[in-house]
Amino acid sequence: MISKTLELIFTTAGGGRLRLSVPDPRLDLTAEQVSAAMSTIAAKNIFTSGTGGIAGILSARIVTRETTDLISVS
Repeated sequence: MISKTLELIFTTAGGGRLRLSVPDPRLDLTAEQVSAAMSTIAAKNIFTSGTGGIAGILSARIVTRETTDLISVS
C-alpha cells in the first residue's frame, strides 16, 4: 500500500519546530498554494507547541510511504 502525506513544518517562538501532517493531499498542489496556506495558518496563530506558537515557515514536503504487510491476522 502506498500513502502520501503533506508535511507542513514551521518554526516556533521558542526555537523549535511544529509539524502538521495532512493525509492524502491533492496531487496537483503548487508551491504557491502551499505557501499561501502556511502563511494563513501562521497568521491565525491557532496552533502551539511546547516551544511556543508558530513564528515562521520552514518547509513543506510530500512524503510517500510504501507499506508491505507480511502477516495479517483478521
